[in-house]
Amino acid sequence: MKRRKYRRSEKGIEIMEKEFDVLSLGELMLRLSPYANERITTGDGFSKQVGGAEFNAITGASMLGLRCGIISKLPANDLGTYVKNNVRRCGVSDDFLVYDSEKDARLGVYYYESGAYPRKPRIVYDRKNTSINKICLNDFDDTLYSSTKCFHTSGITLALGSRVRETAIEMIKRFKEQGTVISFDVNFRGNLWTGAEAKECIEKILPYVDLFFCSEDTARLTFLKEGDVKTIMKSFTKEYPIKMVASTQRIVHSPKRHTFGSIIYSAIEDTYYEEEPYRDIEVMDRIGSGDAYISGVLYGLFANGNDYRKALEYGNATSALKNTITGDLLTTDLKEIDAIIADHKSTGRKSEMDR
Repeated sequence: MKRRKYRRSEKGIEIMEKEFDVLSLGELMLRLSPYANERITTGDGFSKQVGGAEFNAITGASMLGLRCGIISKLPANDLGTYVKNNVRRCGVSDDFLVYDSEKDARLGVYYYESGAYPRKPRIVYDRKNTSINKICLNDFDDTLYSSTKCFHTSGITLALGSRVRETAIEMIKRFKEQGTVISFDVNFRGNLWTGAEAKECIEKILPYVDLFFCSEDTARLTFLKEGDVKTIMKSFTKEYPIKMVASTQRIVHSPKRHTFGSIIYSAIEDTYYEEEPYRDIEVMDRIGSGDAYISGVLYGLFANGNDYRKALEYGNATSALKNTITGDLLTTDLKEIDAIIADHKSTGRKSEMDR
């Protein structure tokens, strides 16, 4: 058995040194997109990539330097192998991937068509009865729950089906018992469940959540919150023992031009963190940019002794960059993100090329 080590953070919080910084539970999917700016209804070919909200989040965190792993169930066939190879290529551990060998094993698929003003992006999902819906606690050894500092999942996972939901909720409880930081992204999807269903389910797990990601619109529509965004954010920490609430703020000028920023509220410090948003981002693909935000926040927190200012800066920078990259996944490194943050703060002349 490995001996667990402890260190004390700048805020006096005792943190257990563990094998992983972040483990995440979620569905891994195949993304198919028409080439160039073609439409699903007319294009003759598709490019294939791997994605999934929780995987997207930890991929970015891994590229910045955190030790991350994905918890999921894949079909035991060539598609499952393709996904596994991509997980490894991204520097994410596949130690907690399990495989479905039954005849009806299948991988979820979604088709994404990019937009161009005035045409909006479109998505078609084909994710019913996929192998993730067979995942259960017995697929994993109990050592899983003591192996990571942070466990992350989202409302998408809870909405997939009753079996996944039961597994996810029990995992949250078991990780929490081991002193693990619980990170949760509401990530509401109306095609998976209703706002009322989401509210009823998510409110049951909020007593276990430490880091809470919820947009202002989702807070109003799903949790029926009222008041300005800061009042809404603080209200979650009054009702539950949540330590941090993060709310992204996106202005869509057109499918190809966005402004992005966020607010982070630290309940421990009773402090809001904000900065100038990234304006007029040249959007190539917005899918996964919210997940990339989470990757930056988690890196900012765990690599910098719970520094919420750093979490804000890394979250905003990683999300802004992801908008410029095709596919679900963020591809970057710490050097590039640090340069983007420095450039964003600079008031002087900015270089056109990085050389």
